[in-house]
Amino acid sequence: MKKVIISLFAILASSGFATAEDAGCEAFKWPVTREQALFAAAPAASSGTTLAVGDAADLALVPAEKAGFTLPPERSPAEGTFGAVASVEVPPEGAIQISLSGEAWVDVIQDGHTVRSAGYSGVKTCRDIRKSIRFKLAAGPATVQFSGAKKAELKVAVLTPE
Repeated sequence: MKKVIISLFAILASSGFATAEDAGCEAFKWPVTREQALFAAAPAASSGTTLAVGDAADLALVPAEKAGFTLPPERSPAEGTFGAVASVEVPPEGAIQISLSGEAWVDVIQDGHTVRSAGYSGVKTCRDIRKSIRFKLAAGPATVQFSGAKKAELKVAVLTPE
């Protein structure tokens, strides 16, 4: 009888963990399934890269003080953290969504000014994605700055919002 109870408990516990993990990604304010698919095959990229809308990159970060930020980050990066700068061509619709696999601050700069986000969703219980941020911009070039990351790598997806 004890083996049956222990086995039943193990089955319930393992199915509960799977459900909790799935529910973690479902807790975002908008779907992140596209990012999950893109992150699985994200090619390596380094600071200074161009991020294409509709793609993801496995971005290698550098120590924050060597990142070469265009403008100082809105949130000063802590000592010992990492950062990177990338460019993106904003589509005619002007809306982009930047999703990250880990903790980092994101600044988007266009026409020499930092643009405030239009929406934010962050979930700590989703294994692959930590946060997703939306921006409303003018069509054309923009700079994306990542700062304050505790790890030297960060998967990044740039998409148009659904």
